[in-house]
Amino acid sequence: MTAKTKPLFLGIDTGGTYTDAVLWSEAGGPSGKVLAKAKALTTRHDLAVGISGAVGAVLEKSGTDPAAIKLVSMSTTLATNALVEGQGGRVALVMIGFSEGDLARDGLKAALGTDPVVFCPGGHDVHGNAAKLDLSGLEAALPELGASVSGFAVCAYFATRNPAHELAARDLIREKTGLPVTASHELSAKLGGPRRALTTLLNARLISMIDRLVAATEGFLAARGIAAPLMVVRGDGALVSAAFARQRPIETILSGPAASLVGARHMTGLDNAVVSDIGGTTTDVAVLDGGRPRLDPEGATVGGFRTMVEAVAMRTFGLGGDSEVALEDGVLSPKVLLGPRRLVPLALAGMVHGEAVTSELERQLRAPNPGRMDGRFAVRTGVPERLAAGLTAPEARLYEAIGSVPLALDRLLTSNAQNATLNRLVSRGLVHISGFTPSDAAHVLGKQANWDAATARLGAELFARKRDGRGQFIAATPEAISERVLVTLTRWSAEVILETAFAEDGLDGAATVAHALVQRAVDAHPGIARLSVALDRPVIGLGASAPLHYAGLAELVGNGCVVPEDTDVANALGAVVGQVRVSAEARVSQPKEGLFRVASGETVRDFVDEAAAIAAAETDVRAIAAGRARDAGTDSAEIEIASEFRVSTVEGQRMFIEAHVVAVASGRPRIAV
Repeated sequence: MTAKTKPLFLGIDTGGTYTDAVLWSEAGGPSGKVLAKAKALTTRHDLAVGISGAVGAVLEKSGTDPAAIKLVSMSTTLATNALVEGQGGRVALVMIGFSEGDLARDGLKAALGTDPVVFCPGGHDVHGNAAKLDLSGLEAALPELGASVSGFAVCAYFATRNPAHELAARDLIREKTGLPVTASHELSAKLGGPRRALTTLLNARLISMIDRLVAATEGFLAARGIAAPLMVVRGDGALVSAAFARQRPIETILSGPAASLVGARHMTGLDNAVVSDIGGTTTDVAVLDGGRPRLDPEGATVGGFRTMVEAVAMRTFGLGGDSEVALEDGVLSPKVLLGPRRLVPLALAGMVHGEAVTSELERQLRAPNPGRMDGRFAVRTGVPERLAAGLTAPEARLYEAIGSVPLALDRLLTSNAQNATLNRLVSRGLVHISGFTPSDAAHVLGKQANWDAATARLGAELFARKRDGRGQFIAATPEAISERVLVTLTRWSAEVILETAFAEDGLDGAATVAHALVQRAVDAHPGIARLSVALDRPVIGLGASAPLHYAGLAELVGNGCVVPEDTDVANALGAVVGQVRVSAEARVSQPKEGLFRVASGETVRDFVDEAAAIAAAETDVRAIAAGRARDAGTDSAEIEIASEFRVSTVEGQRMFIEAHVVAVASGRPRIAV
């Protein structure tokens, strides 16, 4: 068949800075063919604008009739970035059968922050037997909570063995508030209540963000006459339907990086590699083994939180082209520090807002001495006003003072307390900070030219005027500080790649060892002990800025670095070449001798025969997996079932303890006819 008669696939990746689009056809050889690709700025206030810009450019370049597109697939780093930067909607956590002491486990208290929590008596034991449920406290709190949060997360003790109490709380909340509710048993069948509660809390925070992304994409596709199914890449690289992703947005953490792994394998044909994807906000590093990404058996870790989400074994670092550039405190010769927070680059702010930004930078440069807040601005993100619910009085006052045009921080803030208040607004996703970033440094040196270089140079001048511990300027020229920033970014990139390799090898202190090795590699006086390291496989460098930042990477990691031709749209390409894959689990336990209890989905049943219980569990998971596969977007799923038994031997007799039955359904996504 020719490219014209083969169905066309549209891939979209919505990142923290750019939205990418790629048009791909199965025709053109084993790897298919990229017909067109394009980028547009991600517009967080209205995601449809960025999507429209990227997809519109692809359609124009290719001359494609929108009706010829039979599948649209999307990956995103928005959920990942939100967790790394500590952002998300304000939600209420409902804990059933837990005590306040349980908040101290698995980072749950840190993740909760100042969001409200309600404790209710109830829950179940390991066999699914119920304690007395009392939701009166929750019901009394709902009128106030319903007006101050964007959603609810519900977690009950041993809900994976019996979800009845979670279902009761979920129904009550929906009836009284109409707000989104996430129940923990919907996300994971694993034990470990506090970590399951953490996963549920993060999911609830992300619902409004992913909902806006899906709605914006669906609205744009309808407006352009693209009547094709919309899929979303999950954190394990599998595809699911947009409706599926809306209910379980936590599963899209690491969506963009997972898509990039699929794209990296597709573009290079390498089965074994370390894949490093550098974006505006994060660098995501993972390992390809035998052509497949390694999965993290313990669950994805993002933003310092270990979740129960099955995802690629990806390590995410707050290091990218838009990372905040700062100086080490309290030393004579301060080092340049990068991230983990993303800033809006000054070059981008200058391109969008012009004189409003440059006039303030010029004013600060005319001052005889550098100021602590030089080169920093605050601007609203433009999210819907309802997401600003629950602000304290100081937060509300400061939020009112900030508008849609960047405002210099030295004019906005009058105290250190206000600086802390501003940081809380940033963490809520309500405000962006603009400042000097590696992207600005690249503009100053002529290595990047997509935004306003003159504004970037003003920011570099201001940063170069900062003082070291001796009272001297830290750099003589804007070019000097910019070169130093880019060198630091390449060195830190090597460190995070080596840290990932050491961690995959099970070595302790991976970050410290990686830092020491890279330091010795570039130090003119490496010391008495000679150290060297080399990866056993090449690095695949992904991201639009990979050709720039990874140019000197090979000598630091001891192996080659491959940057594919379409590296700038690897995520978008990976989004359209993947498969749907979902799973379902059931547990069979023995509460007492001769009684076998099957917990599958939202049902609990008892049997008096082990074989009958196992057969029922297999039938259940097959049916649940098939249903989830249809919901996730495939009509041609193949289902594989695996069972794992825990038994013991007492006086020569086999004693059944527990069985774990898992069904995995996979298939290509359905396409429009």
